[in-house]
Amino acid sequence: MKHTLYLDLETRCRLNLKKVSIYRYAEEAEITLFAYAWDDGPVYVWDCDREDIPAKLTKGVSGCSKDGGFEVCAHNSLFDRVVLQYNKLLMQLEPLYTIAHRCYWRDTAVKARAHSLPGKLADLCTLYKIPEDQAKLKRGKALVQLFCKPIYNGKYATRETHPKEWAEYIAYARNDIVSMRFLDKSIPSWNLTPDEKRYWQLDQKINDRGFKIDTVLLENAIDIINKEKKRIDKDTQKKTHDRLSSANQRDAFLKEIFKSYGVSLPDLKKATVERRLNDPDTPELLKELLFLRAQSSTTSLSKYKRVKETMNSDSVLRGTLAMYGAPRTGRWAGRNFQPQNLPRPKFKQKSVDLAIKLLRAGDYELLQTFFHSVNEVCSSVIRGLIVARKGKKLVVSDLSSIEGRALAYLAREDWKIQAYRDLDLGIGHGLYEIAYARAFNTDPESVNKDQRAVGKVVELGLGYQGGVGAFIVFAEVYKVNLDELSADTWDAIPQHIKDQAREWYNKSKEQNRTYGLSEKTFITCDSIKRIWRGNNPKIVQFWYDVQDAFYRAVQGVRSEVNGLIFDKKSNWVRIRLPSGRFLCYPGAKAEDRQLSYLGLDNYKWCRIYTHGGKIAENITQSFSRDILAFGMVNAENAGYKILLDVHDEIIAETEDSKEFSAEKLSKIMSIAPPWAPGIPLNADGFESYRYRKD
Repeated sequence: MKHTLYLDLETRCRLNLKKVSIYRYAEEAEITLFAYAWDDGPVYVWDCDREDIPAKLTKGVSGCSKDGGFEVCAHNSLFDRVVLQYNKLLMQLEPLYTIAHRCYWRDTAVKARAHSLPGKLADLCTLYKIPEDQAKLKRGKALVQLFCKPIYNGKYATRETHPKEWAEYIAYARNDIVSMRFLDKSIPSWNLTPDEKRYWQLDQKINDRGFKIDTVLLENAIDIINKEKKRIDKDTQKKTHDRLSSANQRDAFLKEIFKSYGVSLPDLKKATVERRLNDPDTPELLKELLFLRAQSSTTSLSKYKRVKETMNSDSVLRGTLAMYGAPRTGRWAGRNFQPQNLPRPKFKQKSVDLAIKLLRAGDYELLQTFFHSVNEVCSSVIRGLIVARKGKKLVVSDLSSIEGRALAYLAREDWKIQAYRDLDLGIGHGLYEIAYARAFNTDPESVNKDQRAVGKVVELGLGYQGGVGAFIVFAEVYKVNLDELSADTWDAIPQHIKDQAREWYNKSKEQNRTYGLSEKTFITCDSIKRIWRGNNPKIVQFWYDVQDAFYRAVQGVRSEVNGLIFDKKSNWVRIRLPSGRFLCYPGAKAEDRQLSYLGLDNYKWCRIYTHGGKIAENITQSFSRDILAFGMVNAENAGYKILLDVHDEIIAETEDSKEFSAEKLSKIMSIAPPWAPGIPLNADGFESYRYRKD
């Protein structure tokens, strides 16, 4: 029989956990309270400052190790596990070493997120209506502030300085165990499958392993960014005759350009500034000022500072991934310097390599000579901070168009599945070229670069029941001018399609939902949507089938769509994926055929409305994540030590030998899981000693 040790640590440290990584924090943290309970037994709190390790803990570890072993359960367990592993003093005690290193850990926060619930303990207590005496004490935050951080001159509040508050602190620690244990028994376990446990263990390995940082590049980039900021501020002062001290003064900047140039801007967002910079009617002096504003607001530059704050003393950055960081779909999310949100380089790789060389040399003057914008350079080389350890190399592989392949496979859109297979065999065309060619009845071989971009917008924007609004969003991302598109393609669109689109335009106009487009441009976008849907009938049918199945599941009727099982468990609608895990929708309802469920929206727990296209998107992204996770485990088992995954790309570290290659890793990543037979998978990658955008 496996036993469970429920565990929660309270610590103190000069470092602010909100500003550093758990691993950096753990290097200096001291454990003050160690709250624990065995199975359903009483809760104990070990005061580490005053007491020796309790016999109940040592005997429990010894006894449970012999009696079938035990698991450790914690909420946000990465914190507790890492703090224990880094605490050299406590790790001299065999029971604590056993807990930290030799046990399987499980996490109630991850368990909650795996079933589409919020991850915060306080939120879960509210959701599950845990009685007030079992919920977090109201004074919890104040007590943490008092005892976990220095209160003056590096000194901490203690049992001796604040005896009354210390007693409350112990009660607070005890209370967390009670709440966590209740939640562990209350939250569903549907998604604690053997595969998901393997993925969780790999996730912890990846976070512990971390990746090496080029500290020379890091320090010099920070220094040069600071020099550039001073230069931009000085130029701003000069161009405004000292009316502005910095281009970052938002309100003052807007007033200045209105007063001096008669230009009124609604905001200073990137797109707004870029439009004015590209407008030939914008005065040159104003362009210069707007350019300074654009350079000063390159937010990605803050990542350098974040890396420096969060990496460990061995120049390794750890703890950058969060499993189920994206609730429901299960995709990983970034932590600390947000590796999932790295800026795309503005330059070709040859220029990026030159920039790295100049930055490592600290040559600010040469950077200014070779590059128009130093800040854009620094933004473009952030990936280059990640380097291989000595004697190692980086091997990178990226799954190709995994969501497009997954959607076609799930919807059984046979022609598209075959198109991917042909592409992988080198006898077919890219799907973006095909999308454009099928929309305008032309040959894929004749599709040029600009037309391919249109095909990309079509494929990425319309697959989940998107319409004109989605088309506009993706067109902006991929720099497709919709007015020019309309002019170029108008004559190629069949008249009956344009007539249908015109009817929709008139209805949209009545509802004030034309998105500011001209009639002709709106009709073009809506026509392309209609053509795409006509070319992908099974995907369209998939939207309606999953919507209908979701509706029936709310009514308690179990049904199946292309191997996906929809059912209801308590007040949850579940969708069983091919991998065996479930997509979970708590509190699902269908009022007047309008589907909704409870979930997090902008970190707030509320009712969210959905439809067939959105449900299809959830399913496709979850299925794609399961394929990625399957490949990650296979890669790790083959000796490719994963450092990070960024969307559909994995970055691994290996011995610097021919035994490991990007080609071999890509073949591993392209192996179809047994639960997705026949899906066309492909991957491509590269080898390097420094990470880059391929």
